[in-house]
Amino acid sequence: MNIAVFASTKGTDLQAIIDAIQSGRLPGVDLKFVLSNRQDCYALARAAQAGIKTFFVNPQDEGGRLRTREDFDRFCLKICRDERIDVIVLIGYMRIISPVLIVAFPQRIMNIHPSLLPKYPGMDLDVHQAVLTNKEKESGCTLHWVTNELDAGPIIIQEKVPIAEGETVDSLKTKIQLKEQAVILRGLEMCRDGLLKN
Repeated sequence: MNIAVFASTKGTDLQAIIDAIQSGRLPGVDLKFVLSNRQDCYALARAAQAGIKTFFVNPQDEGGRLRTREDFDRFCLKICRDERIDVIVLIGYMRIISPVLIVAFPQRIMNIHPSLLPKYPGMDLDVHQAVLTNKEKESGCTLHWVTNELDAGPIIIQEKVPIAEGETVDSLKTKIQLKEQAVILRGLEMCRDGLLKN
């Protein structure tokens, strides 16, 4: 199973995938490349250090104008087809996927989200802050298929974490990231083994 990771941030969860593949924990899973919309994204550096191919897709065209989501994703789609990708994994990817990719990869684009969806859709630290502001007793992470509706695709796996007294955004993020890593690896195993029905 050939996978691609799309990332915009540090790639902490990406490292778990790299380590699992290199240690033999994910036989039959080949990480073909890591793609980012940010040239200075540390996930690209992680991939390069591991000898994995990287791609930076510039959100701006040659004239400095912002590409449409569809035009951007056409570049991504060509790369995925050239590399014969089976599954795309979004890890801290700060872009909304357009129908260009969703139609080409129906229920083959996984996203890891740092909350118990459908509660708290959205991006990164804002999610953890909202959870704490609302005095929730637990949070967690959700691995789901990407659809045209933001953070609303079919859920693959969810894992919960309790929220401790005095929890901060950073401490909650750290706890949830540990869960995310285990969930992503389990999701990839299930996908590889044909246990996820399209």
